[in-house]
Amino acid sequence: MPLSWYACAHCGFWQRHFAPADCPVCNDTRNDLPEDGWCFLPEHEVAASHDGSWRQVADDLWAFTTTPHLGLGGTGWLIVRESGNIAFEAAPYYSPAMLAQIARLGGIRYLAASHAHGYGALFQLQRECAPEMLAIHKDDLGMTKAFRVTTPYDDVLEIAPGYTLHHVGGHYEGQAALHDAVGRRLFCGDMFKIDQDEAGISHAISSHKAFHKDIPLTHGEIRQYRDVIAPLAFDAVLTPFEYAPEVGRDVAVAVLDEALSRAPGVKRIPL
Repeated sequence: MPLSWYACAHCGFWQRHFAPADCPVCNDTRNDLPEDGWCFLPEHEVAASHDGSWRQVADDLWAFTTTPHLGLGGTGWLIVRESGNIAFEAAPYYSPAMLAQIARLGGIRYLAASHAHGYGALFQLQRECAPEMLAIHKDDLGMTKAFRVTTPYDDVLEIAPGYTLHHVGGHYEGQAALHDAVGRRLFCGDMFKIDQDEAGISHAISSHKAFHKDIPLTHGEIRQYRDVIAPLAFDAVLTPFEYAPEVGRDVAVAVLDEALSRAPGVKRIPL
């Protein structure tokens, strides 16, 4: 059986394998196992059944999503820059039209993601766009066999002037956030979960290790979050799933301070 790419039908995590026996994301304590057993979709089946779309979020920022829903259904963010575009996180799959739009916008020079829940089809972006860098924190390298990490890093990595990856841990051991100092944005991974209505308006925020399973972060993990983001200037946060211009630095730090003021637990804070 040839080596190829397979997506977990339950969570969307891609593996490059002969025939996957299980899914490391579904097996993880932060996720549930599929009720009906394993089902892995070869790339050609996903390509035949999925499309996608894109939208411009800001002058320099685009969001790419896959339809119909695949796995966790994350968003791929693309920051457009004259000196080379930056892609952070990835959509679960990129159709030819999506890849053509990325090419029209200038391709990808730098590629990174926060943790496994945001990896999506990173392998496609590396294969099709040939970025000079694919950066993943060293503590999450065990989840990256579907693509080739060119730039593992320790605590901080400036991938371009004004764009810096910061190791934050917590939700995942190697979780990282991308601080966009130019756009005053924090691509925060799953440091925060933003509850939004159908119009994309944020109404609650939380911080957790596994929200749907009510597993809280420890105080030490929350302090690490705070130590990293408190010195950073940002007016919006972006998770692998949501864009929240309502959440700037002061709101984010206040949420962490509230969590440190009580016993660990998962709590939605109204916005």
